[in-house]
Amino acid sequence: MKYVWAALSMLAISFSANADNTMKTQASKYGFQETQARLEAVLKEKNLILFARIDHAEGAQKAGLKMQPAIVTIFGNPKGGTPFMVASPESAIDFPLKALVWEDAKGKVFMSYNTMEFIVTRHHIKGQDELAKKLDALLAVIAKTATE
Repeated sequence: MKYVWAALSMLAISFSANADNTMKTQASKYGFQETQARLEAVLKEKNLILFARIDHAEGAQKAGLKMQPAIVTIFGNPKGGTPFMVASPESAIDFPLKALVWEDAKGKVFMSYNTMEFIVTRHHIKGQDELAKKLDALLAVIAKTATE
């Protein structure tokens, strides 16, 4: 019985760790390239700046390694990120915003991004609740448009 409670406790800890609101991951009904293209199209449509694309699989290949496709897209708008960085300069580590389009070993494609709740909590940012809600809603629309 002691082992059953220990197992249930570990399951509860595992569930609560996965049930947090630090990152959202959404399955895509599209292939990897199309999901990435749709992400970039919605960023352009929303007048967001695409600062950089980091292709991890390409980097792995150059190092003689192999991995599933994974691209981090870095994007934003100074009007959205600057107020958070003014409130907490260290939050600049999380701005501009990022989205990860990735493929698992079975070929299923996903898009993941950090939530604003995570960024605000991580950096103890006060007074930007409304802007954080707007950015979270924007991130949700971007993810939905790219993946559905």
